[in-house]
Amino acid sequence: MTILIKSATVIDSKSEFHNTTQDVLIENGVITKIAKTITNSNNYKEIKRANLHISQGWFDSSVSFGEPGYEERETIENGLKTAASSGFTTVVLNSNTNPIIDSNSDVSFIKSKASKSVVTLLPMGALTTGSNGADLAELFDMHSAGAVAFYDYKKPISNSNLMKIALQYASNFDGLVCSFAQENNIAGNGVMNEHIASTKLGLKGIPALAEELQIARDLFLLEYTNGKLHIPTISTATSVALIREAKKKKLNVTCSVAIHNLYYTDDALNDFNTHFKVLPPLRTQTDIDALIEGIKDNTIDMVTCDHNPIDIEQKKIEFDYAEFGTIGLESAFAALQTIFTLKKTIDLLTKGASRFGIKNNPISVNEKANLTLFNPDIKYRFSKTDIISKSKNAIFENQVLKGQVYGVISNNKIHLNKNE
Repeated sequence: MTILIKSATVIDSKSEFHNTTQDVLIENGVITKIAKTITNSNNYKEIKRANLHISQGWFDSSVSFGEPGYEERETIENGLKTAASSGFTTVVLNSNTNPIIDSNSDVSFIKSKASKSVVTLLPMGALTTGSNGADLAELFDMHSAGAVAFYDYKKPISNSNLMKIALQYASNFDGLVCSFAQENNIAGNGVMNEHIASTKLGLKGIPALAEELQIARDLFLLEYTNGKLHIPTISTATSVALIREAKKKKLNVTCSVAIHNLYYTDDALNDFNTHFKVLPPLRTQTDIDALIEGIKDNTIDMVTCDHNPIDIEQKKIEFDYAEFGTIGLESAFAALQTIFTLKKTIDLLTKGASRFGIKNNPISVNEKANLTLFNPDIKYRFSKTDIISKSKNAIFENQVLKGQVYGVISNNKIHLNKNE
């Protein structure tokens, strides 16, 4: 595959071509030349787009596709197409499936389904067998098969000793343990943030304490074990403060925040729209301010769209009974750009891969081409026509967002959106 990208503005702080407009020649998946002008004497396939920008390929640390078992929500094939169309070249897949991904063969199955894709799919194995919270799964076997981390998706480990053993055992092979931050006895049957809005709406609340108590416990266990911990999707101001202090103590901990938790407060639930029913729940403006500050001072290591397709039968029902979750790949870039500058947005979309063992490739000669192509300046109202996922539970539906993806180049393959 040989491609010539014409007149692209490079957004890559690790590249010597950052903030310059260049032609980029890619041959057999490797960048072979970057210059102000490259003459196309060999009639290579050219990519020209309005206001074309390129960056390192984007990364997301938490996506769910459903398959195997929940193909009505999403398949791996269409999920990878959605990721590519949304600008992502690498995604970490949750064990949010039926059966749960908790063995060597399960991880191998997931990897084989994605082996020919332009998007690199990194499976996470379940931390416990069947994600039941009782017995550790086959962590080393899954690691050997290619699992990049271990996580019972949205299911907290209530047994403190089990979490301690998991951190100790995984450290033998540098395994990354993920822990969902919720103390279920305190969260109870809550469906949204416990605050003024939940009282007004008459809905059961999930206190911020439920998250913070679990994080405090996990950080104590991490200090005791000297393990390696990732805390996905934190949502409260105190959570940020706890992790900030843990990092000052040099504990081996990272964390992420869901993009929608940076954008919406719990006031968004006033119409009982189940698209806004997410876990952790939408919190308050005070929490949002603290989360954004945590991103700026690097307490929070990465953002995620926490993409979780849910079929209409599980969403278009009474709020109390609807499933938690939203899709977010399609809106991730454009939503972030309503909060942060372009440079910061791209930084956030390319951070975090190294935590999962993936090397970032700067936009430089002799580096593998792992690129996202986009126009950062187009404003539009996000609607169902922008959704590629099989499920349509989009929290950003009807929001005015900024930025449009043209496609991706990775794994010596190219995906360009047809409407461009």
